[in-house]
Amino acid sequence: MPASTAQKRRAEVIAIAKDHKVNEQIRVRQIRLIGADGEQVGIIDTRDALRMAREKNLDLVMVSPQAVPPVCKLLDYGRFRYEQQQNEKENRKRARSQEVKSIKYRVKIDDNDFKTKTNHVRRFLEAGHKVKVTIMFRGRERTHPELGERILVRVAETLQDIGAPESKPSMMGMDMNMVMAPKPGAVKKNVKAEDIEAIEAEEAAADAAEAQATPEAETEAASANA
Repeated sequence: MPASTAQKRRAEVIAIAKDHKVNEQIRVRQIRLIGADGEQVGIIDTRDALRMAREKNLDLVMVSPQAVPPVCKLLDYGRFRYEQQQNEKENRKRARSQEVKSIKYRVKIDDNDFKTKTNHVRRFLEAGHKVKVTIMFRGRERTHPELGERILVRVAETLQDIGAPESKPSMMGMDMNMVMAPKPGAVKKNVKAEDIEAIEAEEAAADAAEAQATPEAETEAASANA
C-alpha cells in the first residue's frame, strides 16, 4: 500500500476511534500485545507493535487501558467498529421486540372499534411484541367481570393463528388484563418500526380522548342510577 494511502487510512481510523485509543494515540512506552489471530505476543515496546501493525496493514488498538502494562491488539479497526455497531443495532432491536405493548378496550365496545383494536394487537404480535390487553370497567360495569372476560376470550380466539394468552384474565383495580404472546414462527420480519409507532400514537390519542370523556360519562351514569 502506498505511504500516502496508508497514512490516509490511519487518519480515517483515528477519526472514527471514539471508544478506543488507536495507533499513534497510544502514548505509553510498552504494551502487552495480542496478535491478529488472538495469540499472546507478550510485553513489547509500543513502537515495535506499531511497526507490526503497519506491516500487516492492521491497527494497534488499546483494548484494556487499565491493565499494567495496557493490553493492545492488532486488528482492522474499521471492520471492528462496523461489527460492533451492527451488534449494538441488533441488541437494540431485540430490546424493542421484548417491550410489552398495551391496547385498551371498553366493555361496551362496538364491532368496528373491536376490529380496529384487535388488528392493532395483531400488528404488535407480528412485530414480535407481547401485548397487554386491558378491559377498562366504568362504574357498575365492574360488578360484571364476565363481560370483560368475554371480550378477552374473543380477542384470543380472533388472534389464535398468531398469538396465545400467557395466563388467564385477571382483575387489577378497575381493569381486567390478559397478556398475549406471539407464537413461534408467527413473527414477521418486514413490520416497519414507523408502523408500530403510528399504532402507539393512535392508541395514545384514543386513550387521552377516553380519559377526558370518562368523568362526564360517569356523572351521567350516576345521575341515571340515582
